[in-house]
Amino acid sequence: MSSAYVFPGQGSQVVGMGKALAENFAAARAVFDEVDEALGEKLSSVMWNGPIETLTLTANTQPALMAASLAALRVLESEAGLDLARDAAFVAGHSLGEYSALAAAGSISIADTARLLRLRGTAMQAATPVGTGAMAAILGLDFDKVAAVAAEAAQGDVCDIANDNAPGQVVVSGNAAAVERACEIAKREGASRAILLTVSAPFHCSLIASAADAMRAALAGVEVRAPKVALVANVTAAPVSDPDTIRALLVKQVTSTVRWRESVAFMAEQGVTRLVEVGTGKVLSGLTKRIARQVAAANVGTPEDVAAFAAVPAEA
Repeated sequence: MSSAYVFPGQGSQVVGMGKALAENFAAARAVFDEVDEALGEKLSSVMWNGPIETLTLTANTQPALMAASLAALRVLESEAGLDLARDAAFVAGHSLGEYSALAAAGSISIADTARLLRLRGTAMQAATPVGTGAMAAILGLDFDKVAAVAAEAAQGDVCDIANDNAPGQVVVSGNAAAVERACEIAKREGASRAILLTVSAPFHCSLIASAADAMRAALAGVEVRAPKVALVANVTAAPVSDPDTIRALLVKQVTSTVRWRESVAFMAEQGVTRLVEVGTGKVLSGLTKRIARQVAAANVGTPEDVAAFAAVPAEA
């Protein structure tokens, strides 16, 4: 069984995530302590106790989801004998999850990753005035059709494809008026649904270029090592291991399409037969079933998940 390990992005957060792991495993507690220390505050308290409004602030959500993922990973290592260098064919992450994947693979330290994600969330939020941007999920149309819809909807504004998540699930991002036009055009073109998303900023589009500039400056001062297993990058849907290339792609990722459908398809083509979603929720597991039915999907975010995983050890 060839396995890849994948890490969720924004939208998977829930109050209480990671708490049971911390209560049961010292390896998980150590991750939350490290993140709290790196940020100079008790983010773990917000994660476990809420309120949800505070947790869903982008500057909190991004490091919090990483912390939950890395806590689960450390427990898999300590309790189930996981060794990514031995057991993983690839790692990948959805948007902010790409940072989690790099931390998991030893490319960036957990402390540096927490600080980078806090900055990333803050910079993304600050890049556009609240209410001027929007995002929408277009369901039931393929990527090329949604690209055409976005181009027609732009009309001098920004309307970019933010996420190519799965067949029939594509997210657009940009100026609010353009995204609203895209929803109407998509419905006219046969979309089953066009749903405006509850987001604080228009992620993965050219409107937040200032956030990319902020990440470029921040990443220049952080040690990035070659990961112990290749990362399938959001921007290219291809494996990367060179530290300078990783830096460049993380900067580009801020305003570029998350090519998740292609990333999972690539891993399947390379012989991956199981994707293990590490952290909170089952979003990526659900997408896997829509992209590559032949690939088994599992998720590990609770002590019970760890026990189930340990009963079926991974092999790359």
